[in-house]
Amino acid sequence: MTEHVALTPSQPWVELRTTAEDWKAADPQLLATMLGQLHLIRAFEEAVLELAGEGLVHGPAHSSIGQEGGAVGSIVGMSSADGVNGTHRGHHQFLAKVIEYVSQGKLDLNNLVTPDLQVVLQRTHAEILGLEQGYCAGRGGSMHLQYFEAGALGTNAIVGGGVPLAAGNAWAQKRAGTNNVTVTYFGDGAVNIGSALESMNLASAWKLPLCFFIENNLYAVSTHVSEVTGEARLSARGLGFGIPSWRVDGMDPLAVYLAMQEANARMRAGEGPTVIEAEVYRYFHQNGPFPGSAFGYRTKEEEAHWRARDPLLRVATEMIALGLIDQAGVDSVREQAIAANKIAVAALVEANPDLPGKRRIRPELWPDVNFVNIGVRGDASELHGARTLEPTTHAGATKSVKFVDAVAAVLDRRMEEDERIIILGEDIHRLNGGTNGATKGLSKKYPDRILGTPISENAFMGLGGGMALDGRYRPVVEFMYPDFMWVAADQVFNQVGKARHMFGGKNPVPLVLRTKVAMGSGYGSQHLMDPAGIFATAPGWRIVAASTPADYIGLMNAALKLEDPVLVLEHVDLYQDMGEIPETDLDYQIEFGKANVRRSGSEVTILTYLSMVKHSLTAVEQVGIDGEVIDLRWLDRASLDWNTIEASIKKTNNVLIVEQGSRGTSYGAWLADEIQRRYFDWLDQPIQRVTGGEASPSISKVLERAAIAGVEEVVAGLQIVKAGFGGAK
Repeated sequence: MTEHVALTPSQPWVELRTTAEDWKAADPQLLATMLGQLHLIRAFEEAVLELAGEGLVHGPAHSSIGQEGGAVGSIVGMSSADGVNGTHRGHHQFLAKVIEYVSQGKLDLNNLVTPDLQVVLQRTHAEILGLEQGYCAGRGGSMHLQYFEAGALGTNAIVGGGVPLAAGNAWAQKRAGTNNVTVTYFGDGAVNIGSALESMNLASAWKLPLCFFIENNLYAVSTHVSEVTGEARLSARGLGFGIPSWRVDGMDPLAVYLAMQEANARMRAGEGPTVIEAEVYRYFHQNGPFPGSAFGYRTKEEEAHWRARDPLLRVATEMIALGLIDQAGVDSVREQAIAANKIAVAALVEANPDLPGKRRIRPELWPDVNFVNIGVRGDASELHGARTLEPTTHAGATKSVKFVDAVAAVLDRRMEEDERIIILGEDIHRLNGGTNGATKGLSKKYPDRILGTPISENAFMGLGGGMALDGRYRPVVEFMYPDFMWVAADQVFNQVGKARHMFGGKNPVPLVLRTKVAMGSGYGSQHLMDPAGIFATAPGWRIVAASTPADYIGLMNAALKLEDPVLVLEHVDLYQDMGEIPETDLDYQIEFGKANVRRSGSEVTILTYLSMVKHSLTAVEQVGIDGEVIDLRWLDRASLDWNTIEASIKKTNNVLIVEQGSRGTSYGAWLADEIQRRYFDWLDQPIQRVTGGEASPSISKVLERAAIAGVEEVVAGLQIVKAGFGGAK
């Protein structure tokens, strides 16, 4: 007879409910602070909906009315060193954290709004209206609220997108030896998203002090949670990752608070992550001032049921029963909150002289339009005064090393000098330096700073982003192959790439992303791309690409000083190449934004990078053309060496852009466009380009070779240029 043995989860899963005794035992100041925060947030949200109804909020207004109990209950009692982040519906979490910080955890219900709290309300309204005085200078708006000083790490418009970033913040807290915690808020929609689940797994494996706080409001826009999952008790997700989990009534702020206290005790004691599912209810539709019933996906009876359980009503009723306040006192709290928000809004809007009876935003409060591109990346001033070296002119002693050994050597040197540098990625701690030896010897020397990750690019890329935003660390993230960036595209482009600009342009994002171009290695269509063209057209990223071991050392040193995210490209064709490096110097930088003229010439300017530098040099000799070969090295539009490019074009009057990869994701496409607009009058013929084909490289050796560019394709490109001389040369 077959036996069936019941299995039990490795961690507890409980539902927590309050009793009358819990309310009696609660600190009266705690309950008063909860009530005050609930009313401030409710009145704030009502003011936002009023502004939205007048057309003064540009974009969505995702109201949290009805859900305040989860945010207030979980955040009250936190310190500013504890971090929180959330998703697009995050006004309540942001305000709860900032109010807690400004009020030092205590609100006086007789004098609810201090001058400091009035500033909080006004600046938050200003941010939602897109005004300069907002916390993110108006760039974040309703969905991207950040105030680092208070521990508000940033809300996020991508469902589940902030969860990996929170994991990075929690890692930084643990690494720094604190007992601080991070709480990441997301909803019933995000709980099924890979980034959230990947982060649960990683946080559990590494015992990070991270609370996954699920606001289960039952609806993702209009889709009920029961339609999208077979287990609608969403806290069950934690059990699969060995994470203790609580389920709690989010309309009862004290229950949320007590669950959070239990979760905090575990996290602060170093026992790893927790999951809390709070059942809440948004009273309005996904966006705007109408209830869900107006759109037909909820009934008025359902909405009335939840409104009767309003968290503001619950706390007030319990406090009245305990003799801590009377109805007049509750009404006073409500009136103070409404009045404070009216004052905040009045400072931002005025009567519209063109539309009697209407209001408009005060014109002088808008950001200066010249601010639009400020802060996409930093100004690179952190590199000023750096000791630079051009390896081709180095007159001292040298030694010959393999390119891949130079990679490991410079990483070793920088980790030795800078304890903030952390390297993370798949298999980097094994195989004597990863799959190619680029981290050779590092895991033995720095065992706690070489982090072999699960296969979860979304999670560990975002975790690296969270580390960088924390400010105490400089993560170096390795993608084994660049094609894997598509798996983590949200974290790479929406999060890390946009973070600095999106949150006001002030906060640095010092992260290095290493990856290798592996064309010619036979790994097929999903491993062999050159990502330079994708990153060059994405905001926020800097890009460096070395063609020699000595250049790699100098470029990596610069990348690890920059306060921006930097893509460091490597090429497997170069890994085994030998090259000369300074014998005793691993500390120099390649001058910021400086290309290298590998061969001077007068007939054509050849712009290239990585392994195509050596192929271009070979092709020039074969064709017998006097080509000037420029190794770009710095590839992003803000770092490109336009001075060297311009001088060369004005000398040769012909341009050939050479790259190895596919035409569709070409780096040269945007570069050619920029050159023809800058230097059209200096060109004797159209800009020519050498690229791979339209297809991604495939497994077949002959088809792979046909899909990529090499010496032969550069030769053909040079012959086209030569044919176009038309007697001019």
